[in-house]
Amino acid sequence: MSNEQQSAKMWSGRFRSPADPEFEAWQRSIVFDWRLLGEEVSASKAHAAALCAAKILTKAETAEICSALDAIAAEHASAAGQAQVRDHVTAEDIHHFVELKLVEHLGPLGLKLHTGRSRNEQIATDLRLYVRCQIGLVIDGLAAWASALLDQAKTAGDDAMPSYTHLQRAEPVLVAHWLLAYVEMALRDAARLRDCATRLNLCPLGSGAVAGATLALDRNLAARELGFAAPTANSIDATSDRDFILEYLHALTLVGLHLSRFAEEITLFATAEFGFVELPEAFSTGSSAMPQKKNPDLTELIRAKVGRIHGAAQAVTLQLKGLPLAYNKDMQETQEPAFAADFVPPMLALVARFTAALQFNRERMNLAAQSGYLNAMAAATYLVHKGVPFRTAHEKIGNAVRYALAKAAEIGKGVELGDLKLDELRQFGAEFAEDFYAAVTLDATLDCHDVIGGTARARVREALDNAAARIAALAHVKTQEAAHAGA
Repeated sequence: MSNEQQSAKMWSGRFRSPADPEFEAWQRSIVFDWRLLGEEVSASKAHAAALCAAKILTKAETAEICSALDAIAAEHASAAGQAQVRDHVTAEDIHHFVELKLVEHLGPLGLKLHTGRSRNEQIATDLRLYVRCQIGLVIDGLAAWASALLDQAKTAGDDAMPSYTHLQRAEPVLVAHWLLAYVEMALRDAARLRDCATRLNLCPLGSGAVAGATLALDRNLAARELGFAAPTANSIDATSDRDFILEYLHALTLVGLHLSRFAEEITLFATAEFGFVELPEAFSTGSSAMPQKKNPDLTELIRAKVGRIHGAAQAVTLQLKGLPLAYNKDMQETQEPAFAADFVPPMLALVARFTAALQFNRERMNLAAQSGYLNAMAAATYLVHKGVPFRTAHEKIGNAVRYALAKAAEIGKGVELGDLKLDELRQFGAEFAEDFYAAVTLDATLDCHDVIGGTARARVREALDNAAARIAALAHVKTQEAAHAGA
C-alpha cells in the first residue's frame, strides 16, 4: 500500500507503517457492502440534516453535500457503476467509498460530514435500512403468492381431494381448503416479518462509536428523515445489535420452510402415481437422456433453498455468540449472510407465477377423495348421532371396513362403505338405517366438518372471503408503511 493510500484511510493518523497488502485486501468489506450504497447515501443525508440543525454545517453546505450524495448514488446505480464501487482500489468499505467520492466532488467540505459520527453507527443504520427494505419486498412476494393460491382456491370451487396424515389418505377435503392452508402460512410469515420490521425500526444515528455522539445532535430529526419510529435507546446496544439480522433470517427460514412444503407436495402430486397436478411447461425442464421427461426443477430448487437461508441464520448465530459489547470486527461477517438471502423476493415472485399456472386434474382428485374408505370418520359420526359412544362407533366402522376389504378381495373389485347392503352393515350394529347412505356421500362427508376452520363447503366459502380480506389488508398495511418510511 502506498503512503498516499495509507493517508486516505479514515483512521490513518495513529499509524505510520502501511498495512500488510494481503491483510488489507482480506479485511476489506467493500467487496460485499457495496450493496449498501443507497442506504449509506440516505443515512448520510439524514446525518447532514442533523449537523445543520446543530449549526455544524450551514444550510448551503448541507445542500451541497446532499446534492453530491445524490449524484454519487445516481452515478453508481447501473451494474457498471456498482462494479466500480465493488472494485474500488482504495475504499475499505461503503462508508469510506462515499467519503472519498464526496471529497472528489466537494474538496475539504466532503470531510465535514463525518463530524459527530462513527462507522459503527453508520453500518448499524445502513443494515437496518437494508433489512427493512428487504422485508417489504418479501411481504410483497408473500402477498402475491397468497393471492395466486386464493385465485386457485376460488377456481377449485367444490372440487375435493384426499387429505393425508402419515402420507396416507385420511379424509376428503376441498381442494380450496388445502390451498388455503398455504395462504395461512404465507400470512403468518408476513405478520412475523412485520413484527421484525417494527422491532428494528429504530435509528442508531447519534450513537457514536459506543458512548453516543459528542455533539448535541437532534437524534429525533435523523430518525424522522429515515422513516424510523424513534432513535435507539442505548448507544452501546445500538452499535452492537444485530438481533434484527438474525430475526430476519429466522423469519425467512420459515418462509423457505413453507415454500419447501408446498414444493414437496406439488412435486409428489405431479408424479404419475398421484396425477393430481400438471406441471406448467414454462417452469419445468426436460431430460438430456430421456425424451419423455418433464422435471419439476422449480419445486426441487425451492425445496433446497431453505437450506441456504437456514445456513445464513446459523452463521449469524455463531458469529454473535459470545461477543463482548459493543462493536467488534466479527460483526462485519453478519453482512454477507444477510445479503445471501436477497434471492427470496424474486423466488417468491416465481412461485406466485408458478402457482397461478398450475392445472389440477379435478376428476382424478375427486375420484381419489371417494375411494379408500375416506368417509369412515363420517360413518362413525353417523353412529354417534344415533347415540353410539364414539369409541364403540369407531370399532363398528373399523369392522365394516375390514369386511368391505375382504369382500373386495373376494370379488376382485373395490367395495366402499356405501356399497355395502343394509343387512351387511347391520351385522355390525342395529343402528344402521337407510339414512346411512346419505350420510357417507362425498358432500355429506365434507359438510360434517362444519366448524370454524373445517372443510365443510359453507365454511370454506367463508374462509375464502376472510382470506381475501386479510390479503387485501396486508397490501394496505404495506402501502402505509412505505408512506411512513418516506418511500
